[in-house]
Amino acid sequence: MLEAIKQTSNYLISKIEEIPNTAIILGTGLGELVHEIDDKQIIPYTEIPNFPVSTVEGHSGNLIVGTLGGKKVLAMQGRFHYYEGYSMQQVTFPIRIFQALGIQYLFVSNAAGGMNPTFDIGDIMLIEDHINLFPEHPLRGKNYDELGPRFPDMSEAYDKKLRLMAMEIAKEKNIKLQHGVYVGVQGPTFETPAEYYFFRIIGGDAVGMSTVPEVIVANHAKMKVLAFSIITDLGVIGKIVEVSHEDVQEAAKIAQPKMASIMREIIQRI
Repeated sequence: MLEAIKQTSNYLISKIEEIPNTAIILGTGLGELVHEIDDKQIIPYTEIPNFPVSTVEGHSGNLIVGTLGGKKVLAMQGRFHYYEGYSMQQVTFPIRIFQALGIQYLFVSNAAGGMNPTFDIGDIMLIEDHINLFPEHPLRGKNYDELGPRFPDMSEAYDKKLRLMAMEIAKEKNIKLQHGVYVGVQGPTFETPAEYYFFRIIGGDAVGMSTVPEVIVANHAKMKVLAFSIITDLGVIGKIVEVSHEDVQEAAKIAQPKMASIMREIIQRI
């Protein structure tokens, strides 16, 4: 693993003139945010040694280097999911590369099903905490002390200062910003009504099939994390309707400009 990280990070260092200190993971339907990035350098995942390749529609599979909010950023246009058949080490391998490159801030976005009855489709939820229901943990196995501690603290998995900044910016821009707990599950099926009900009972406000593994590894690597969910469907009892991946993508695209506005402003301020 350490050799693979070294090989991949050395390749990217040779390709990227200026390594940013901020990385962004763009989730389902949010890959269009890349159009907000100026002076782009595009590196396809297929050209990066040891990198997995996304198999999901809406995840283009490019590493983007460019300028957002007047500052250099590194953006993943497409992520990897456990349900695609990858191991947790493969799913979170990009975070290890970010760590090797010296990334300090990680911004994550995803599409999620809303379970909080106050949520509407198209809302943006600022993730305050998560519940990990994946069947495999990304830190399971041998721990490498050079990557992080054996038992990392997760009491503030989502950086409080960044969350407060996001709330302030949303208020300034008159953008409705919800808050809540994200439940991470393996997928790939959407949830049954009983599962939505269960996730709500245990404290969840939104549910999705990503984010949690990356956030765990980012915390292991001592990065400061900020994450958003776009509510693309509802799992509220009495409001549950049939949902497709195409519906999720469409809802994410509509909400994307608001989230992009918040992200861009935060990057300007950090």
